[in-house]
Amino acid sequence: MSRHALVLNRNWTAVATVTVHQALVLICRDTAAAICPETYEVYGLDAWLDRSQERAPQLPRERLVLTPNVAVETPEVLLLVRYSGLPRLEVSFSRRNLYRRDGYACQYCGRRATSAELSIDHVVPRSRGGETSWENCVLACVRCNTKKANKSLRDAGMRLEREPRRPRWSALVDLLPAKRPASWSKFLG
Repeated sequence: MSRHALVLNRNWTAVATVTVHQALVLICRDTAAAICPETYEVYGLDAWLDRSQERAPQLPRERLVLTPNVAVETPEVLLLVRYSGLPRLEVSFSRRNLYRRDGYACQYCGRRATSAELSIDHVVPRSRGGETSWENCVLACVRCNTKKANKSLRDAGMRLEREPRRPRWSALVDLLPAKRPASWSKFLG
């Protein structure tokens, strides 16, 4: 179950994405309700199960979660029952989010690579007072990271493909998950 569902707050503002498993747990706990993206109709657990039973024969298998007793349609969009706050617009700095921001590519030579072939480089080295932040960290391949070492960009004779910046939440939503349902566009603007 690698599919994801978009989570909206009570004001119908996108606040997160969750796995289908997490989405079904939220619906079962009455923390969230499923939304039909075509009609905007809101479904609690019992109504979603009834809808799933009616639609299951027409749906492709990958759109269903099969249990011994019932086939449940995977929800694409959820509405939180209680939370009405605003989404956090600041993306927390983490290794995972840095890889997302930089698109698994070295920011010096532009080569795309796996996470095992990339490391986090401080543009202004920590030994020279550089901080661990969005604005000072980039992904670098082993060759470029070795060449730069603890030098400044000028001293190493290197340039960045693009300036490191703090990503916006909406930009991060655009990056993950890679295959997001078309129905999400109605809620993401």
